[in-house]
Amino acid sequence: MKVLVPVKRVLDYNVKARVKADGTGVDLANVKMSMNPFDEIAVEEAIRLKEAGSAEEIVIVSVGPSQSQETIRTALAMGADRGILVQADGTVEPLAVAKILKAIVEAEAPGLVIMGKQAIDDDCNQTGQMLAALLGWSQGTFLKELQIKGEEAEVTREIDGGLETLSIALPAVVTADLRLNQPRYASLPNIMKAKKKPIETKTADDYGVDLTPRLEVVETREPAKRQAGVMVGSPAELVEKLKNEAGVL
Repeated sequence: MKVLVPVKRVLDYNVKARVKADGTGVDLANVKMSMNPFDEIAVEEAIRLKEAGSAEEIVIVSVGPSQSQETIRTALAMGADRGILVQADGTVEPLAVAKILKAIVEAEAPGLVIMGKQAIDDDCNQTGQMLAALLGWSQGTFLKELQIKGEEAEVTREIDGGLETLSIALPAVVTADLRLNQPRYASLPNIMKAKKKPIETKTADDYGVDLTPRLEVVETREPAKRQAGVMVGSPAELVEKLKNEAGVL
């Protein structure tokens, strides 16, 4: 079985995001970028499937600027086999990404698509669900556990009430949550080997996808600073403040 893993280049999670002075978005100039953490978990899960004999080939896909090659190389160093870069500058919305991935899936014919549940830059949490809908495939989201059993995949999902276990038919699209696994570090020999692994470069036009944005960002602003706590003298005073000041009762 071939496994397809989309990855995204995002602002590193250790870097504090800064809003541009004009409020048009987040300032990405001269800051560290890295692979989206949820995508890294998806890559690790694909590699584990290959090590277990459930997958034969892992193909990494990224839609973004030319620098996204570095993100693909990171995945290749972890253990993936080859990469596809769909070069696109500027913001690419989830629906456009899903349409590109649909075309790639139709060309590559994987048995499973594993992707992060969301990207930490826009937090949309939409691409996986949109891709499954466009393909008409089974889907399992927010995965905590994944097992391949013949022509089916058994997935354990994280939901509000706890955990939910489903059996879904393959081919399928699944999205990784934080507790699915702990991604490995790429070893130096594998980093060197990754430099020789192939990365195919494409454009959205090659797949007949229009990247024109459908949404407009009206304003971006930092969250309000957290206020200091207040000590109360009695439960009655606490109830009074919650009712009259906080307005939550």
